[in-house]
Amino acid sequence: MTGRQRERRHRRTGAAVVAAGVVAGVGLGAGGCAGGDALAGDARGGDAVVVLHRAADRLVEAGSSKARTSMEMAAGGTRVTIRGAGAYDYRKRMGQLKVLLPQDPAGATERRPITELLAPGALFMKNRGAGVPPDKWVRVETRTLSDGNLVTGGATDPFAAAEVLRGARSATFVGRTEVAGTGVRHYRGTADLGAAAKKASDGNKASLSAAAKGFATAEVPFDVYLDDEGRIRKVRHRFSFVGGQKSPVAVASTTLLYDFGASVRVRLPDTDDIFAGKIAED
Repeated sequence: MTGRQRERRHRRTGAAVVAAGVVAGVGLGAGGCAGGDALAGDARGGDAVVVLHRAADRLVEAGSSKARTSMEMAAGGTRVTIRGAGAYDYRKRMGQLKVLLPQDPAGATERRPITELLAPGALFMKNRGAGVPPDKWVRVETRTLSDGNLVTGGATDPFAAAEVLRGARSATFVGRTEVAGTGVRHYRGTADLGAAAKKASDGNKASLSAAAKGFATAEVPFDVYLDDEGRIRKVRHRFSFVGGQKSPVAVASTTLLYDFGASVRVRLPDTDDIFAGKIAED
């Protein structure tokens, strides 16, 4: 088998096992500035949709931010929460998160945080376990994932989460409130992943397109909170993901963005540091 064939097989295997390991293995088996005129009429549905379509662009203008993530999954009467924290560069479309899985069902084993590097079209994970040496990374092409890596990594890529809003079909302005002490505008609506994929950046087109086909439904309900510059401070999506489960898994993914302009340094692993062997399921 040639090196190229081994790499293709590894990417397919990695995609399948990562989805199973992070989603099933955790115990589920049994938006110039957007102020002023742009936000002035946000109580009207049409204006709200326009504002949300621009939310991802406002993040690019901001440059970068820190991020905290939370992913709640429920299936078969079992509910788990996966949390993450890190930073993201919206211009380079790159970020780094440390994702903490919950304890195993017996509660006896404390899981080590998984380090995730987010890049256009790719997800790199370290401390993945399941037979991967501790000094090696697992690389997965997000376009090969049935959820486009909106769920698989245990955290939604912050820019992908913003670009889902490019597919907003309907939205209403709920009112003003605060997120972490910052005044924000709260919107609620529904986005279509297929429409989002068509308007997304090159790095997210294929991934969101895969999610539109792979989720139980391409319709994604959301709640999003924008500051007075149109930047996302908090966004919560509700996905219905099938994956390897017999019935859909209800997933609520929340991304909190803060400290805009924070320094973000992401160094992708060298080829020799990427695991090329078979990944065992947890």
